[in-house]
Amino acid sequence: MEAKAIAKVVRIAPRKVRLVIDLVRGKKLAEANAILRLTPKAASRVVEKVIKSAAANAVNNYKLDQGKLFVKEAYVNEGPTMKRFLPRAKGSASAILKRTSHITVVLAEKE
Repeated sequence: MEAKAIAKVVRIAPRKVRLVIDLVRGKKLAEANAILRLTPKAASRVVEKVIKSAAANAVNNYKLDQGKLFVKEAYVNEGPTMKRFLPRAKGSASAILKRTSHITVVLAEKE
């Protein structure tokens, strides 16, 4: 049995979130939360929220044991990109791409 949680259109670039996601993939739930609490990245707070949400889904919806849960899958997909422009010299402009992420976490029970 698996429990899943998704956070969509998170205003952090996917490349930055993947650095944090790679730290917790395959870890036990308690260990993953401890790692995220001590990681000094902005994405770690968002990933921690998604993992807590998946754990709540597992316990409340699927009646899984919280002590046996581990991060089976964790991945980040690119969300919609906001396009902005920054004025430059001689009347020109530079594009700024404000990227967003879709974060997915799947928890499963270890036998």
